Amino acid sequence: MKNRREFLVKSAIGVASLAVAPRLLKGAPAIIKSWNKPDSRINGVQIGCITYSFRSLPDQSAEATLKYVVDSGISAIELMGDPAESFAGMPQANFDRRRAWQLGRKARGGESLTEDEQKELKDIQSEVDAYSKAVADWRASADMAPFEKLRKMYKDAGVSIYAFKPSAFGSNNTDAEIAYGMKAARALGASHVTLEHPSNDAHTLKLGKMGEQNRMSVAYHGHEQQTFDFWDTALAQSPNNALNLDMGHYIAAGHQDLFPLIEKNHQRILSMHTKDRQTPEHGKGNVAWGTGDTPIGDVLKMMQKNKYKFPATIELEYQVPENSDPVSEVQKCLEFCRKYLA
Repeated sequence: MKNRREFLVKSAIGVASLAVAPRLLKGAPAIIKSWNKPDSRINGVQIGCITYSFRSLPDQSAEATLKYVVDSGISAIELMGDPAESFAGMPQANFDRRRAWQLGRKARGGESLTEDEQKELKDIQSEVDAYSKAVADWRASADMAPFEKLRKMYKDAGVSIYAFKPSAFGSNNTDAEIAYGMKAARALGASHVTLEHPSNDAHTLKLGKMGEQNRMSVAYHGHEQQTFDFWDTALAQSPNNALNLDMGHYIAAGHQDLFPLIEKNHQRILSMHTKDRQTPEHGKGNVAWGTGDTPIGDVLKMMQKNKYKFPATIELEYQVPENSDPVSEVQKCLEFCRKYLA
């Protein structure tokens, strides 16, 4: 009798399993596809990262950058230009960019350059000019296939690209370069390109109109020059002009109306750089998350409550501790977000 009961129970379980199995099998491909891939969408809020966060790491290739992103647990990014353009075959610079930046900064800061430094800077500037022309020529005829290949490589690893930031949208760039940058962004799957706000109404008008022609939105980033109405002119010029707000810099500028600003422009904010900075009274420092004056947690909760669509982009700008590395610090920033969005 006991054996018969056990047989009936096992048979019933087997029948139930067979009934459920088709549903499980139907969902299996999706489960397998997402297995062991990053997911930084937290309870309705997409947390992203700008790949500038990994600038101090030696390998800046597209493949290495992807590994940094995945190891950080990030599933959506704002991609800097160099990894993608190098992958696509852009000519490489043969001058010392770091040295050029050092000398240029010294000169702009009003410091005196020695005779040797003046000559060095002049020589580097000639190399920069020649390189800029070579890049412009390459961009004018660049094939979009490598960008599509990069998009697939990232997508297969579980990473989407929502914004692209090449140095192709300045007032010194050609129209062909601007159009190229927008086409490349589209090939990468991005909804918008980003650049520093040029503080030039004619240029934001031009970019907005070119964005309309190339089906690409243009999001302007700001530093401490951001104000409540900083983007108003650009927004009025074109529906393709938008915000790439930086909440940390906004706080460091001394403003106290961050929440009204986000509420006012939430439909035109396409991405938002997220970092912790101090107010002017506390020194404007760029500090580890949770130790400054930027209300990151409350902003994330606001995004969650109001179902805002734009991503919060982690931008690692504070000093990485000696016993750590950028990937570990981005992981900490992501965990900070998880804590507030739980």
